[in-house]
Amino acid sequence: MALSLPFSSQNFLSIASFSSDLLPWNPHLFEVSRNHKNISKTKNISFPISCSSVKTVRSPSLDRHIVKQNKIRFVLKLQTLLLSKPKCYIPLQILNKCRSYLSLPKPRSILSMIHRYPTIFEVFSIPTAPMPFNASKSLSQLCVRLTPAAAALAAEESSLRSAISDSLATKLQKLLMLSSHHRLVLSKLVHLGPDLGLHPNFRSRLCNDHPEKFKTIDTSYGRALELVSWDQDLAKPLPSPEIQSLGLIVDRPLKFKHLNLRKGLNLKRRHQDFLIRFREIPDVCPYSTAASEMPKESIEAEKRACLVVREILGMMVEKRTLVDHLTHFRKEFGLPNKLRGMIVRHPELFYVSLKGQRDSVLLVECYDENGSLLDKKKETLVIKEKLMELVRESKRENGHFWTADDLKGRDGQHLDPW
Repeated sequence: MALSLPFSSQNFLSIASFSSDLLPWNPHLFEVSRNHKNISKTKNISFPISCSSVKTVRSPSLDRHIVKQNKIRFVLKLQTLLLSKPKCYIPLQILNKCRSYLSLPKPRSILSMIHRYPTIFEVFSIPTAPMPFNASKSLSQLCVRLTPAAAALAAEESSLRSAISDSLATKLQKLLMLSSHHRLVLSKLVHLGPDLGLHPNFRSRLCNDHPEKFKTIDTSYGRALELVSWDQDLAKPLPSPEIQSLGLIVDRPLKFKHLNLRKGLNLKRRHQDFLIRFREIPDVCPYSTAASEMPKESIEAEKRACLVVREILGMMVEKRTLVDHLTHFRKEFGLPNKLRGMIVRHPELFYVSLKGQRDSVLLVECYDENGSLLDKKKETLVIKEKLMELVRESKRENGHFWTADDLKGRDGQHLDPW
């Protein structure tokens, strides 16, 4: 992206124009004029800022948070599979067919992965019906189920979700209000379910328990959730993040405009100027302002897209999700095609972590300098912390020591396991 800041020898003019393959040059975008008597001819100086040159500055604390969550990804997926069964157990022969869902490549043994977590999963055998050719033999097959401690924790989480079903339904209602046609396909929405804190069976339970808010319909793309009633009280965007105090001795306005960035993030001056100009653009309500009301690939459209992504991340339990999950909803929420480039271009709002098999995006304002969530008192987060404690207990029982490969992310940077 090329940032063009015109200014004269006498006075600075608050005029900025943006041109690139993402934001085509338009002299009428973002103009604020001033009346001066003698204004000499201005001279445009172009500062190139392209998506490729805006590099993501690594945040070890936020990356450590992602690595910590990735350690229990296998546990969460297998737990979901077990709880989806009527008797809450699965034969290993059938579990071998679920490798793609468990993100477990074929050379690795599922049984060895289960044995890593003795405090969460247990293996047992059940007798099988004798076949005619071996009627005299008694055969059995290995199955896996949750331990009593893990089952009690899962029951506690299920009862909690039932208690807060109204607030979960409100999240779905707000998502539908954000969408362009107030309708979302359930096969796509299921990808955001775990991050939103929804139960795995929310399509059959939660979606039908609140007919006053939304309903399920048949579309050419499959079953979808459609908004029934618009709640004006919910159509309020998140409040602007509080600007941290600079610790100045004299309490007076700053001479230069300040950009609130996370600790350790040093951007080029050209990029900072672009973000300062971007911040000065008036905010729009992402609920009442449709993407069709703005010129495509304009700076105003990017402002709205950033606000939409911020609203979506604000609904997540841990204020994060996968970048791929957001790209699935580009058309539904009016997001740009180059969504990842836009997210990387705004480090004052978002952070993209490369740890794990897929990139994650986090809402920066919801994390402290240590990479911990500011709001840790949510009961769903407390239950997840209990599950992590069971995982740590399994590591202690197995005497498992973290190897160098366990502690390295995609870029080879060494990270602590917890």
